[in-house]
Amino acid sequence: MASEREKMMAGEWYCCLDPELDAMRERARRAVHAHNTSPPNERGTTAPALHALLGSAPAGIFLEAPFHCAYGFNIFLGEGVYLNAGCTILDTAPVRIGARSMLGPSVQIYCADHHRDPVLRSQGLETARPVTIGADVWVGGGAILLGGVTVGDGAIVGAGAVVTRDVAPGATVVGNPARPLTEPD
Repeated sequence: MASEREKMMAGEWYCCLDPELDAMRERARRAVHAHNTSPPNERGTTAPALHALLGSAPAGIFLEAPFHCAYGFNIFLGEGVYLNAGCTILDTAPVRIGARSMLGPSVQIYCADHHRDPVLRSQGLETARPVTIGADVWVGGGAILLGGVTVGDGAIVGAGAVVTRDVAPGATVVGNPARPLTEPD
């Protein structure tokens, strides 16, 4: 029988109310707390405990404080990625952010999707869907990216946009739900 963590990683329905997952979230909370409360000159670009937790974090990334993540190990950052203050990544599935991409303040990425049935939802059933952000992407402040979306290389997500479907490379999307921006003739 698969563990709840194995089900989560496979994108199947799993119970988030699980001792193993609780322990992993607690480890992430400690690393995030250390990052968010360290003096900037001691923290550097990413506090050591948070840096060690991330799935990949090459030189040249910068995570402003405060920052929050659910697990950390599912976050894969490319070179030169910048996350402004207040970013939240609920990484129940892999979140990949390509090289030189920038996330504005308070950007939120949600991989978890809770069950629609209220009884099953109250039992902690959810699924996890990945989020992929290409290289050289700009995500404006306050934008929300939902699980299962891919944002193509060079795209722009406008401030406050809610991304519910894929964004083509080089496209600019705005609004709720996010739609391609069309320029007047």
